[in-house]
Amino acid sequence: MDLTPKQIVAELDKYIVGQNDAKRAVAIAVRNRWRRRQLPDDVRKDVSPKNILMIGPTGVGKTEIARRLAGLTGAPFIKVEATKYTEVGYHGRDVDSIIRDLLDSSISMVRGEMTDSVKEVANEQVEERLLDHLLPQPDAGPSVDEPESKSRLTRTRSKLRQQLRNGNLEDRQIEIPVEEKTTAVAMFGQAGMEMDVDLQNMVEKMLPSRRETRRVTVADARKILFNQEAEKLIDRDKIHRTAIERVEQSGIVFIDEIDKVCGPPSIHGPDVSRQGVQRDLLPIVEGSTVMTRYGPVKTDYILFIAAGAFHSSKPSDLMPEFQGRFPIRVELTDLTKDDFVRILREPHNSLTKQQSALLGSDGVQVDFAEDSIDAMAQIAYDLNRRSQNIGARRLYTILERVFESISYEAPDLPERQVTITAQYVHDRLKDVLKDEDLSKFIL
Repeated sequence: MDLTPKQIVAELDKYIVGQNDAKRAVAIAVRNRWRRRQLPDDVRKDVSPKNILMIGPTGVGKTEIARRLAGLTGAPFIKVEATKYTEVGYHGRDVDSIIRDLLDSSISMVRGEMTDSVKEVANEQVEERLLDHLLPQPDAGPSVDEPESKSRLTRTRSKLRQQLRNGNLEDRQIEIPVEEKTTAVAMFGQAGMEMDVDLQNMVEKMLPSRRETRRVTVADARKILFNQEAEKLIDRDKIHRTAIERVEQSGIVFIDEIDKVCGPPSIHGPDVSRQGVQRDLLPIVEGSTVMTRYGPVKTDYILFIAAGAFHSSKPSDLMPEFQGRFPIRVELTDLTKDDFVRILREPHNSLTKQQSALLGSDGVQVDFAEDSIDAMAQIAYDLNRRSQNIGARRLYTILERVFESISYEAPDLPERQVTITAQYVHDRLKDVLKDEDLSKFIL
């Protein structure tokens, strides 16, 4: 999708309140990917993406911006926490697994697209196979070859086909063969995930396929058979080639909690969790080739977005080489009371709309008075100032507390319409707000 920066910001505005600087930065970065694709080959190879470092407290929208951005562009996307990885040679995940996970995400995306392209043909094949199971072919014999017998079989098959299309046979039980391939991960668990790529491929080729006959309903059989038929129609090698190219040219990696791996070198032993992780991340961010089970993946043109709160450290505590690979710095601001009001009202999937939809499942209609939104926003803002600032996440705890009683009693409420007022909000929260120590635990 070739969106302009203004269009990208407008789409992000539908879900994320404020943080215009961050939205503009990511919008420009994504547009530059499109601009790079328009360049001649001799110029394009020298243009690399400008990675972004987002700085701001928790709950202000860093992760949401990156996640929504990937959804808008249709790019392969993965979010990882820097704290999950350790220096090579120690217990923990190897940083190369970031690219392998990103490729797995891309393969899943490409397979879905290719499956959609063969959907019509696959469905026709599935219908024929279902009819074969519902009406098995009779054993060969003189009577089978007779015209009358063939005609009767054809008529019966046509009736079954019509019933199948009308959905009259969805609950009927049939037996179908199912083949399952054992993977190294399934066999060796977490150790299989960290196995050498060549060894993993070799082990999986040696593992036998498990074939069994299952008795399932026609509805379930349709899904199983569709996957089998689609697998025959799509080219696996083409999926892998396309997925690798998509990762290399438009992949986005969001590295959260980057501030947790920066700081001065350890003086009490091996520096496993801080600069060691930065040193291992550096080649991937700078541009290197990562070996995967589907082939080598170059990371030169992948866009990296790092984020951290930097409460007890600062960006300058990162290694100089690492800092240099994130030339665009964006500071996200704390949320104000007005921001909380907008978060509760404006986004397409705002928390108030979510809560109304949930209770609507029980037939209860929820209305929010104007002053109730204002009251919840004010309480969230005050609590963030008095205790730990957790940003918009504070609204989750407040809404849950406000709706606790209604959610519990919703199926049995005599009144099917509930109006939330400021007075109701204060009544639900007054005991917790009054006790400073209790509020630290509850809210």
